[in-house]
Amino acid sequence: MPHIRAGAVIYANNYVRLSSFYEDVAGLDVRETDETSTILESETFQLVILQVPSHIAESIEIGEPPIRREGTPIKLVFYVDSISSTREKVMALGGELNANEKEWEFDKHRVCDGHDPEGNIFQIRAQAL
Repeated sequence: MPHIRAGAVIYANNYVRLSSFYEDVAGLDVRETDETSTILESETFQLVILQVPSHIAESIEIGEPPIRREGTPIKLVFYVDSISSTREKVMALGGELNANEKEWEFDKHRVCDGHDPEGNIFQIRAQAL
């Protein structure tokens, strides 16, 4: 049984696609899913992806490629083994990471920002070598 210490909720136009994205990119396990939500977990973190009601979703435009939603003060952070291999996963799943030259060092980690298939900003961190 996981010992959840932190969590987040994301409202999505396509909760199925976004759930698959974070399951793969962040290495989270599906704990539960139904027709409007998915609960993803690790040992200490829970991410809930909820489907936006259709009457609201109709008014939300997500570009192709998605336009980054940079106007939010919150950014999810996920720790990964490798930024380069995660970059490939992110692209294959409809998101994007910033270019290599925009990576930086912070707290003994290599850091890179990106966005998911709906434009939500997230960050990945890998142990610096």
